[in-house]
Amino acid sequence: MAIYGLWVINKAGGLVYERSFGDGLPHLTSNEYLVLAGTLHGIHAITSRLSPTGSSSGAHVISGETFKMNILLTATGTKFVVITSLVEPNADSMLQKVYEIYADAVMKNPFHTPEMPIRSEGFDARITTLLG
Repeated sequence: MAIYGLWVINKAGGLVYERSFGDGLPHLTSNEYLVLAGTLHGIHAITSRLSPTGSSSGAHVISGETFKMNILLTATGTKFVVITSLVEPNADSMLQKVYEIYADAVMKNPFHTPEMPIRSEGFDARITTLLG
């Protein structure tokens, strides 16, 4: 079981937080991460419209041959994405805890501007404790 990375994507599709854990992910430039986040945002929007049974909140898990991406969409449109090994059993509960940390350490910070990059030592420290 391994956790490779965490992304937070704002409601417009912009990457506001990116963190890699260990050596599981290739090193990408900031621009490449922004492109990937925007692409994932688009895929999520498309999958939310493709449901044959009516309304859908979009993709929750995207799996590759060697990894999976679990996605948590919040009521405000912010997406939390964790990239893990295929056998990680607790990704959904982990994302819920990340969201709780975000709400407590970022959204309660009077100096943070919503939809802007997250620059919070408290958030980083708590993420490291949880995932790192």
